[in-house]
Amino acid sequence: MNSFERRNKIVDLVNAQGSVLVIDLSNSFGISEVTIRADLRLLEEKGLVTRFHGGAAKPGSYMLDSENQEVVLEDRYKLASDPKKRIAQAAAAMIDEGMTIILDSGSTTMLIAEALAKKSNITVITNNLPAAFALSENKDITLVVCGGTLRHKTHSMHGTIAERSLQGISADIMFVGADGIDPTHGITTFNEGYSISSVMAAAAHKVVAVVDTSKFNRRGFNQVLPMEKIDCVITDEGMGEKEKAALRKLGKDLRVV
Repeated sequence: MNSFERRNKIVDLVNAQGSVLVIDLSNSFGISEVTIRADLRLLEEKGLVTRFHGGAAKPGSYMLDSENQEVVLEDRYKLASDPKKRIAQAAAAMIDEGMTIILDSGSTTMLIAEALAKKSNITVITNNLPAAFALSENKDITLVVCGGTLRHKTHSMHGTIAERSLQGISADIMFVGADGIDPTHGITTFNEGYSISSVMAAAAHKVVAVVDTSKFNRRGFNQVLPMEKIDCVITDEGMGEKEKAALRKLGKDLRVV
């Protein structure tokens, strides 16, 4: 895909979803966040998108701070827009007091962390640094952050040290996002540094994939988890009947929000 095609695709995504995140676009296209920001800058100059801190939206979709073009706080996490937030809220609703949760890296799991930040008497284990920061203010949450090597692109911890920190862990639920998901290949990604996800899944009694419908029938070049390792899929109402039938045939708990 050349730069012209990529920018057209970005505009299509913004128009379809209302807004997009730089980190999601970077992961989807397999290119740096710097390149994505340059694309968004050019598209804004053409009046096709409005940039904000960490992403872009349809022109006029958000109330922006006139000084720094950052989305005001109450709108900030309507990113990629309502579907991801609904998915995150549905995921958080699965959590009761006393439970232990593992959060993988990604923007949807970050939104789950924000929803979990209002709960008490839970334990959250994560390699997702923005998620850890969102949870850090709540003293009623036991927060465990995986050590390891920082992957700057996703602001998450990876490598042997991170994986070893999960040894002996027994969690109730793991939440995992994806660049792509399909019934044959399971969850896939365009990123390197994905092996920690399988270690997290092995430490959890239940694995929940949190994926908006734009991720269905897309396949990254690295498999994160095969379909048999996934117990539940939370997605949005844009999911097609064919995809629903395929997941239900595999016996997966499908939750459409």
